[in-house]
Parts: sequence; structure tokens; C-alpha cells
Amino acid sequence: MNTPPAAGQPALTGQVLFYKQPQPLSPEEHAGLGVKQIDQPFGFMREAHAIPVTVTEFGLCASSFPVIFVGDDRTPVAVMGIRQGQNLYVGADGRIVEDYYVPAFARRYPFVFASDDSSDRLILCVDRQAPMVTNQPEVPFFENGQPTQFTNDAIEFCKEFERQRRATTDFVKMIRDLDLFEQKTVTFQPRNPDGTEAGPQQKIADYWAISEERFNALPDAKFMELKNNGAIGAIYAHMVSLLNWQRVIQRAMRIPVSPNPQPANV
Repeated sequence: MNTPPAAGQPALTGQVLFYKQPQPLSPEEHAGLGVKQIDQPFGFMREAHAIPVTVTEFGLCASSFPVIFVGDDRTPVAVMGIRQGQNLYVGADGRIVEDYYVPAFARRYPFVFASDDSSDRLILCVDRQAPMVTNQPEVPFFENGQPTQFTNDAIEFCKEFERQRRATTDFVKMIRDLDLFEQKTVTFQPRNPDGTEAGPQQKIADYWAISEERFNALPDAKFMELKNNGAIGAIYAHMVSLLNWQRVIQRAMRIPVSPNPQPANV
């Protein structure tokens, strides 16, 4: 995100999914603002087919979505769609269907920590264009110039998310150092109503995953190192989560698609 300084704050830089107009939260700039209930609380997720998750969420996601690693940084994401711009788990009413898990990355919205380029500190920001942010709030951000309990709770949630994000970075580094990542490709076979093949297989995505073969071949000392670091559970949860590819594909096949759909390219 690129947002101008507010109330003497330094400019912030970076790109964060969902956020259109993030501003450093301050009583001077946002004294009259707060949040209200809206009809479509998770409508902002509708076009996000993959959402970042932290290592502590792998187990929570494993029964619902594939958890894969993407990009040069091997960022873990929960796959919630196979087409660009289509989240299969957000209904027409802007709510998560069937009580599926909502990643913390989305639950913290409209708040987010941003890095200050001039120092090492993190600054709490709010997306001024978020549909639940209003100047006629049901729950204000500030009262008498001080953060409300709601705002303090948001700060603590974002602090915990930042701790988990850093733990995730450490987890990914461990897996890379042990050379456990392998590239994978997921495809599906279109079929006619009678079950016969309807054209060639279609590629959904290329991604990184933890190699079960390499993991099982680890020396005992390295396995115990992962165990002592609390990484084993997350590794198994990730592997189990990949069984959900078929669930996501079948869900996509039941939902109408717009003309000229683009593959997810996660």
C-alpha cells in the first residue's frame, strides 16, 4: 500500500490484500470514525481465491482447504478457489458458507499493521474505504481521545497476528534449510454428464509443497529438531490439507463461471 502521511506520520509502503486506502489510525484524524454492522461482512473476500495463513492455522484449515506455499518467499496460503477473482467459500450474501474457517488475515480486517520505513516500529492502520468503517459508528474507534476497548482488542489481535506471521517465516526457513519443498502441479479432468472425458486435462496451479518422501527420509536428529520446534503437527496438517484439492475443484464445477475465466495462478 502507498498512503500519504497523516497527522505527521511517516509515509507507509507495501501491498496488502483487501486494503484500498489504509491510513495510520489516530484520534486526530479518526476521532468520529468507527465500525458498524454491514449486510455482507465478508464481501471483501469475494475476489480472493487464495488467502495467506499462519503456521498455527494449518490444522484449522486442513479440513476445509488446501494449504500450499507460493512465490519466492514460499508464503503459505489457503486455496479458496481455482479461478482468478472467485472465492468459492463466500456466498451471495457476503458471508462464509457452511461455517468454514476464516483465516486470521481476513478476520483482522479493516485493521492492519504497517511497517514504518524510517524506523523498526509497526503502525496500526485502518482501511478508510472498508464498508464497515463509517462516521456514524455503532462502535467508535476513540472516546475522549483514547482508544476504545474495541480498538485495543484490535491492536492485540494484530500484535498476535504479527507474532504468528514471524513464527511462520521461521517455519518456512526451517523447511527450506532442510530442502523439503518440492514443486507440484494440480490439474483436473473435465467430464461430460455421463462421466466420459470432455477434452484434455486442465492445469489449475503450480505450487510448492512439503515433500512427504523427503520428510520421511530425514535423519532422526533432524526429525527430532522439527519435533522439538513444534513443526511436526503443521507439516502433517499441510500434507492432509492437500486432499482438499478435489473438494475445491468439485465445488468450482457446481458454481457458474463468468465468460473467459482465468485459472487461479496461485
